[in-house]
Amino acid sequence: MTFGDRVAKAVAERASQLVLGLDPDPARLWPRAVELAGGAGDPPAPPVARAARAVASHCALAIEATASHCVAVKLQVACFERLGAHGWAALADVVRRAREAGLLVIADAKRGDIDVTAAAYAQAFLGETPTVFGSVPGLGADALTVNPLLGADSLAPFIAAARCTGAGVFVLVRTSNPGAADVQELELASGGTLSERLATLVSELGAPGVGAAGLSDVAAVVGATAPERLARLRELMPNTIFLLPGVGAQGGKIEGLAPAFSPSPAGGLVAASRGIVFAHERDGGDPEAAAGREAERLRELTWQLTS
Repeated sequence: MTFGDRVAKAVAERASQLVLGLDPDPARLWPRAVELAGGAGDPPAPPVARAARAVASHCALAIEATASHCVAVKLQVACFERLGAHGWAALADVVRRAREAGLLVIADAKRGDIDVTAAAYAQAFLGETPTVFGSVPGLGADALTVNPLLGADSLAPFIAAARCTGAGVFVLVRTSNPGAADVQELELASGGTLSERLATLVSELGAPGVGAAGLSDVAAVVGATAPERLARLRELMPNTIFLLPGVGAQGGKIEGLAPAFSPSPAGGLVAASRGIVFAHERDGGDPEAAAGREAERLRELTWQLTS
């Protein structure tokens, strides 16, 4: 089954296009997660070990609270990597928890390099690494975010590795950060903007991977903070799944995302992170309950755009 078909199936079964974004800050975790990390030890565990345990617990609690309203989880890899080997172990544990909850896993790493290095990144996140001692399995994500600015040859190893396992890649096309327009909306001498050229590249690279649902395994990151760009980018990428970050804390509004949900409800996946995880800071109450309510609200708003 292609990645596009897997996404379409998951969206239909869960009646959701909502993606839970997890970018855990070790200094800002749910109190219950800190408790679960433990405060006693003989000898005491080093801070990095306790922090990684708390991060894993925080993410597990967030997944448990919201999984019934989501189709996938997007894990910000840097937030785990800063804790070194302990952080990578926590990341692997969160991937396992997400799978147990029936969620697709998107590793948000934004990798991009020359072909040899890209192949190594692809093995680490999507496949496995052959060694003289046997194969070493990677993280096993369902999809990986990648940076296209080194050109098509730098994307080829990611796409090839993804197709071997039925996974996908999300290529940065028009990101959600305030400075995105500094580069991505530059007018090119050949015509159009850089984001439009990237969109054309994504569509071309994804053409061989379009499945029965009409969705490609080469997807695109398109920020929800630039809704005015959605119609044009959808025109250039008719078969592409859009990952739409930026709802909530970054100011993106679900109501403006309608052009993304084509050619099917699975054409757009709406990612929300801080708005869900820290809903209790705005609404009060228990963090898990507040996160669940906010995820349910966002799921319903998004689903209404396609029903």
